[in-house]
Amino acid sequence: MIGNFICAVVTRSLFLLISLIGIWRVVWVKNNGLYWLLTILYLPLVFEMILTLKSRKGRDYKWFSPAIFLFLISIIPSIWILELHHSENKASEVNCKQLVSSENINLFKNLWRGNRTNGSEALFQDSVSLLSSVCANDWILALHQILLILLIIGKWLLPLGGGVTREELSHLLLIFVGTAADILEFTSETLSDVKNKSPNMVYIILVVWTLSLVQFPLHLSASTVMSAGPSDEAQNVPPLVRLRNDILSMVECVFIQDGPFLLVRLIVILYFNVIHQMLIFFSIKNFLVVILNAYRLSVTCFDYKASV
Repeated sequence: MIGNFICAVVTRSLFLLISLIGIWRVVWVKNNGLYWLLTILYLPLVFEMILTLKSRKGRDYKWFSPAIFLFLISIIPSIWILELHHSENKASEVNCKQLVSSENINLFKNLWRGNRTNGSEALFQDSVSLLSSVCANDWILALHQILLILLIIGKWLLPLGGGVTREELSHLLLIFVGTAADILEFTSETLSDVKNKSPNMVYIILVVWTLSLVQFPLHLSASTVMSAGPSDEAQNVPPLVRLRNDILSMVECVFIQDGPFLLVRLIVILYFNVIHQMLIFFSIKNFLVVILNAYRLSVTCFDYKASV
């Protein structure tokens, strides 16, 4: 009971903290305090935490995670604003520092040593000043990375919903790790390919990126694992259940991740004439995933017809 309460509160507190950092960055980049109004998006997550702690003792749901969904709502607008601002003002962002570099690490160490006697307030102000000088592209990439890592860690820390075992959760987390890597590669590589060529294409890529994040709160990618249970029981799954799960997997593949990723990459290659090794490799990977899911669905449909 106490463990569930602590995990539920800590996870949502991390969600709020990262969202707050994103909004702070937006306010600093735009130089407009009105963007603090984005903190209004925190209210649904706070209400959800209170209701979940009271009604479900902190436990999450099996097929849907309201906390992760509301976390996405609170941070996605900040990343959109930063991406679009960087796309429009890329030429003016020249005097900056890399986020992870020996120079910055040494500067932070010196700040920590020099301000220990001056108190935490001076250390905080100097740290904010240092972070403000980091390149916009590094900031945005860091937010993308932290978002995906926190989605995985958050799902791990959130108390289990009814009917979900630790083994099923471990399978789900492994799927999420691979999914997060694909999403990060898509945004970082594809956006860099088209930012200087088409502002409208940036909107399309961000829409596809946002759509791909829907699978984290919905858990569609783990439907087969959660229904089948342990591997030695997989053969006992009813054909109708297998058919339903394969349809869900196909829907995710074609409409949420690999299908849209493949379409965007083909547009980049054919329309914008951008061709490089990694773009071709991941386009082939997306195509294979779509084809293999279609093949798997056809096999399941054949087995289902043979069983009835």
